[in-house]
Amino acid sequence: MATTPTTNNNGNVLAAAGLINAYGQAQATEAAAINQQTAYMVSARDALVVANVRADMAEQYAQVQSGRILKKAELEAQNYTIAGNQLLKNLRATNASIRARAAASGVAYGEGSAQAVQNQNTQNVQQDVAIADLNALTARVYGFEDATALIQSTEYQNFLNNYTAQRQAGQYEMAGDAARSQGGLLANYQLASGALNFAKTYKA
Repeated sequence: MATTPTTNNNGNVLAAAGLINAYGQAQATEAAAINQQTAYMVSARDALVVANVRADMAEQYAQVQSGRILKKAELEAQNYTIAGNQLLKNLRATNASIRARAAASGVAYGEGSAQAVQNQNTQNVQQDVAIADLNALTARVYGFEDATALIQSTEYQNFLNNYTAQRQAGQYEMAGDAARSQGGLLANYQLASGALNFAKTYKA
């Protein structure tokens, strides 16, 4: 007769210990879920930060490269312009030489074959100068187009990278929410299971 209360007390102690253990497990599960969700949130943030840093670096590189392209095109255009000016300078010297020789020979340099040669020289040089001017303009236009294409391509690639990073961040956030939800459900189950066992084993 005297052993019955002792047995009940021992059983109740074990039941209480089981309930406390279930509560501890539930809290540990909840904490692990929170930690996992936090890790996913950090990964989501890092994905966006890295994408933004890469976009900034790519934009800066594109600006530098486009500036170099424009500078190169301008130098090329200036070289064509210089070449055209040299053609005109040579033309003046050549025609002046023709006029001097004609005058020294007693020939009228403003008419006849002397003038015809000068006219032909002028016509030829004008064509060459026109080509040089066209080449200079073409160099500037192509340089501008190449620089613009580089910047636009970089902007488009940055858009795609940011979009991908946002999707990845969204996936991390969804995974974090799922981990938190699953951890909460598991914690509730552990606590409910512990309470049920306590109710079954506890003797008043």
